[in-house]
Amino acid sequence: MLSLMTSLSQAQEKTGYKFDFGTGKAAKGYMPVLPTDVYSKEKGYGFDFDSKVEGLDRGGKHQLSSGLVKSDQPFYFSVSVPEGNYKISVTLGDPKEAAITTIKAESRRLMLENVKTTAGQSLTKTFIVNVKDKHIAGGQLVSLKPRELTKLDWDDKLTLEFDEHTALQALEITKVENQITVFLAGNSTVVNQDDEPWASWGQMIPRFFKAGVSIANHAESGLTLGSFLGSKRLTKVLSVMKPGDYLFIEFGHNDQKEKGPNDGAYKSYTERLKTFISEVKQKGGIPVVVTSTSRRSFGTDGKIVNSLGDFPDAARKVAAEEKVAMIDLNAMTSTLFNAMGEEPSKKAFVHYPANSYPGQDKALADNTHFNPYGAYEIAQCVIMGIKEQKLGIAKYLVDDLPKFDPAKPDKPADWHWPESPKSSVVKPDGN
Repeated sequence: MLSLMTSLSQAQEKTGYKFDFGTGKAAKGYMPVLPTDVYSKEKGYGFDFDSKVEGLDRGGKHQLSSGLVKSDQPFYFSVSVPEGNYKISVTLGDPKEAAITTIKAESRRLMLENVKTTAGQSLTKTFIVNVKDKHIAGGQLVSLKPRELTKLDWDDKLTLEFDEHTALQALEITKVENQITVFLAGNSTVVNQDDEPWASWGQMIPRFFKAGVSIANHAESGLTLGSFLGSKRLTKVLSVMKPGDYLFIEFGHNDQKEKGPNDGAYKSYTERLKTFISEVKQKGGIPVVVTSTSRRSFGTDGKIVNSLGDFPDAARKVAAEEKVAMIDLNAMTSTLFNAMGEEPSKKAFVHYPANSYPGQDKALADNTHFNPYGAYEIAQCVIMGIKEQKLGIAKYLVDDLPKFDPAKPDKPADWHWPESPKSSVVKPDGN
């Protein structure tokens, strides 16, 4: 029993893996993974959530690329790892046919988008995934909401989701300490949403960074600056923040519902925002104020009207007073939705007729929360803000960065998102 407990402890603490997929002989130094290798905590790795893949041995001269697994359906692969940043190197391709894959991590974070390989091509791509847990140094815990207890973001493993027509040859996972970590603090417009068709800009933004930057999203639906503090989420961020790391702060949607005597944009909201900035600076971090995303709130003239009161203005004033970078996402999303137009802008939000998703007997019509297309467009607004503010992390943006102008949004019909298997008709907390 003691030896079993020791081996389990060692498995949980392991921070590096090299996997060779398929039915062929594994390359030297790699662990073979067959289609029948199902994830278990005892094993520490494997295909997860009833994933079904086909294992192949294509033969050929190169041992690593001879074997592969493939599927036309989404599949998951999980690995037990402790908290930290992980460099993921994934080798894709099939010696005999073309393939295409999109990779998401944990709670539907977009990591790689529509990666194509031709028959015979083998392609290795690298990206960084942040893994977090609720434990805080000193024995404290983040106060998670009930809905978070089943999120992949908060479990004890790293999970990758492979979509489209994937041919997976090999996977290397290595814990790295040299990444700049960009922490995200916010509400349902920022959080990694687990289920289709909901999405937020925070889960799309990893796609735009290459190795060197890790995105650690600590946002959660329904939160205010005050409840983010009260649930010890800022304490958690500060406990793992290094000098030179960033904290992007976007709140307002839920803060405006607080009606106490000291509440309001220029009272508690301003005071708490200054607290966030001060605490991050004390840790040697770089705070970035992000104004709240606009709601889909069109006036009689067919133009977006401000539904967030004084909160965007208060955020701008705090950033100016504290001399910190500010990304005016409120202004950019207003431009974005105006450019789309009143009716077409529904394509960026969770507006779907009844029976679009399992168990959905009524139409979904939400003017606050985004679908994947809307979240992707807003993530590009944030990237534009990073460049305009000349933040140091701009040098880590991907080489194939799409051209973007919020006044000329991408056409929904031209944008492709392979949906994940899980969906929900339950609206995220907050409005």
